[in-house]
Amino acid sequence: MSAHADLIAAFHAGLGGGALPPGVTARDPSEAERRFAVYRNNVAHSLGRALAARYPVIERLVGAEYFTALAAVYLGAHPPRSPVLIDFGAEFPDFLAAFPPLGALPYLRDVARIEAARGRAYHAADRAPVAPARLAQAGAAPGAARLALHPSVQIEHARYAARSIWAANQPGAPEIPAIDPARPEISLILRDAGDRVLVLPLGPGDAAMLAALMRGGTVLQAATEGAAAHDPEHDPGALIALLARAGAITEITTEIITETEDSR
Repeated sequence: MSAHADLIAAFHAGLGGGALPPGVTARDPSEAERRFAVYRNNVAHSLGRALAARYPVIERLVGAEYFTALAAVYLGAHPPRSPVLIDFGAEFPDFLAAFPPLGALPYLRDVARIEAARGRAYHAADRAPVAPARLAQAGAAPGAARLALHPSVQIEHARYAARSIWAANQPGAPEIPAIDPARPEISLILRDAGDRVLVLPLGPGDAAMLAALMRGGTVLQAATEGAAAHDPEHDPGALIALLARAGAITEITTEIITETEDSR
């Protein structure tokens, strides 16, 4: 390992509570440890606030003081692996599920997964929506049309009422009837044409159809093989309209299959 790599490793270990890294000095040598401890605490505090910014509903659910202590434990187990701060906290949902003191709140993982998905949607690449005329082509030939969706589009299957809990804990959210946290929910997360990140409820039929579209199936395949199997009364047009209104359909390709002598 190079001298530079050794220094970086020692500095990283020092930030995690290890020994003072070599080369860290002060005019009064006895002050070096104390001053580095201030720097260490500032880094930990900044990362804790970054985690809270990514998971604000989790902070609200467990309380700010508890979240601060929770973030310190998480940081010790999952220090940043990248200088890109938006990548920090990716393991947080699974960390919550495995953290014994939170065993009485099993829905926290699913709520955190929604918050993580919102972050990915917000930072997803830009794609322009297709023109309305192209959407008409898909409707005219559903057996040949395949839809490319915006990179922000994600489906979240939750064992608990994660979307309802998340929505009830938004700033200014109206009071809603009591939520049964044990009720499974499916959510659609996407960034719309106005750069708003939406968290929308999905029924089983819509979720199955959307998953089939994302796998590259044609509109007809998605509607019949995916959605109809989960909900015989499913209306595929409603999902297509929702995606179109959000600007989430970014390309339409069609396959024209012609009959040949060999296929007759």
